[in-house]
Amino acid sequence: MNHLLRRALVQPPRCVRSFHASSLSNQALPDRHGTTIVCVRKDGKVCMMGDGMVSQGNMIVKSNTNKIRVLKDGTLVGFAGSTADAFTLLERLEGKLDEYPGQLTRSCVELAKGWRTDKYLRRLEASLVVADANVSLEVTGNGDVLESSDGILGVGSGSPFAIAAARALIDVTELSAEDIAKKAMAVASEMCVYTNSNFRSETLPKEDEAKTE
Repeated sequence: MNHLLRRALVQPPRCVRSFHASSLSNQALPDRHGTTIVCVRKDGKVCMMGDGMVSQGNMIVKSNTNKIRVLKDGTLVGFAGSTADAFTLLERLEGKLDEYPGQLTRSCVELAKGWRTDKYLRRLEASLVVADANVSLEVTGNGDVLESSDGILGVGSGSPFAIAAARALIDVTELSAEDIAKKAMAVASEMCVYTNSNFRSETLPKEDEAKTE
């Protein structure tokens, strides 16, 4: 009995050794933590805003990244997750928009179908928020295309905070879509360690478009 006890004390159980090996592996290859993207639709305007942080483990890789893109047909796209994966999905989305011009919902559905079923695409780790003048959508790798019921969408590590703040402010009459998005992102940057205050935004319609109407 004493012999077995001494052996147990000297040599930890296999499950303990396995746990430590897993921890070391995770430290060697830290996860990338993405971002916060929020999209607010109010009074005929849409504002999509994101922070600028890209981090890996406990290190900030870049603090002023632009995670909002305007596609050639004017569609706004914000992404969270792996940057390379997000750009791959952006290219696919542009191809779908060329195939189905003016049909953002159908383009996103086709993208989501391919994302889920294609052996290469389903390995991509990113989430997209897309918006045009008529609809705001979230596209995920699970094959989901989610439409906002209240004009507010978000993705990324700080999105729950940003969405909650935006929903609390959406009924404030004097606040525009851009005002709400900025305040919501400020809340997220104060509560999420992977979100900073270097905000970038795009709006629809553009100021020159609004003046001509």
